[in-house]
Amino acid sequence: MTVLLSNPDGHVQVPIYHHVAVATGARHIFIAGQVAWDENGVLVAPGDLAGQVAQVYRNVARALQSAGATFHDVVRITWYAAGWKKDMYDDFAAGIQQAAQEFDLATPPLALIGVDILFEPGILIEAEVTAVVA
Repeated sequence: MTVLLSNPDGHVQVPIYHHVAVATGARHIFIAGQVAWDENGVLVAPGDLAGQVAQVYRNVARALQSAGATFHDVVRITWYAAGWKKDMYDDFAAGIQQAAQEFDLATPPLALIGVDILFEPGILIEAEVTAVVA
């Protein structure tokens, strides 16, 4: 295993991610700008945050596979959410749960950053992913 995920003792536990990832390996994979487009550049799940999060995971899965990696090689995910408000969290988490039904997800450290807008109108969420493989 190249990635060990953990939570420090005495630290708040968050169900959708671990706070610490320790990675060993020689190849670092950086995946940027993953949004809820299909293979034709058409926005999937307009107006549906959970659906867009799940589509982002589908796109990340393809990107990881193309680099010889899996979700268990991921050491960090940075999410950018357009117009973020705390009451959007349940839909965000529902999208992760939907993706977990499709993929064997790990729970690496993640950050969620609210922004005014993303690349184009209708895109609600974007992810950057870092993975390390041996």
